Amino acid sequence: MSPARIIILVVALVAGLGAALLIQRPKATPAPVTRYEPAPTVPVLVAAADIPVGNTLAAGDMRWIDWPADSVPAGVIRRTEAPEAETELAGQLARFAVSGGEPIRREKLIKTDGTGFLSAVLPAGKRATAIGTDSRGANTAGGFILPNDRVDVIRTHQEGGGGNANSGAESFISETILTNVRVLAIGQNIQERNGEKVVIGETATLELEPRQVEIVAQAQRNGTLSLALRSLKDAGDAGRPDTEGGLTLVRYGVTSKSVKP
Repeated sequence: MSPARIIILVVALVAGLGAALLIQRPKATPAPVTRYEPAPTVPVLVAAADIPVGNTLAAGDMRWIDWPADSVPAGVIRRTEAPEAETELAGQLARFAVSGGEPIRREKLIKTDGTGFLSAVLPAGKRATAIGTDSRGANTAGGFILPNDRVDVIRTHQEGGGGNANSGAESFISETILTNVRVLAIGQNIQERNGEKVVIGETATLELEPRQVEIVAQAQRNGTLSLALRSLKDAGDAGRPDTEGGLTLVRYGVTSKSVKP
């Protein structure tokens, strides 16, 4: 056999073997295609920016965002239920602070009908009364009392209008006249602003019952009032010293308990 035929035969065998290998090679499986379908959403009204307590809402303070339908909080305003909510709520006052992006709830707002904020948010049967305080915080827990804190009101006055003639020492009486009353405002501040830990003001506005207003008014005429900050854990304590009749006497550094007649 001639060399040319041998070369042709070898080439043919190699080509045939390669074709057989290609035929026997398994075909590549196409990668699976994953389809992502967006979860259903509901338009919900939220605050466009932080809304402080007492601010009047404008249409620009609110906006609609898409909220996952399966996690919509209870009580929020849905566009499907109140499409004109922005116009309806404009002009109302914020009873509580609302953070930017937080869903707006109707119970956090109030219609004032032209009245002031405090009179609008004051509970029925309550009164707001301001008392003078030391701007340095000397008689208000060092200035660390903030709006919505609970305090006791203490009256201090000089007994008998003067000191003891024999000892020459002054005699003072300290009396807790009210307990567990809520502070509505310190000065012109009705909330803690910008992370302030101390709010300084010349007055403290308290939320009182009508009878307590009379007690405070008389106490301011006859002595000096101080505020003692209460623990949050004592907020449920509703004791009233003015009905119990007890007072604390401080005579020459000695403390004793007395009872009102």
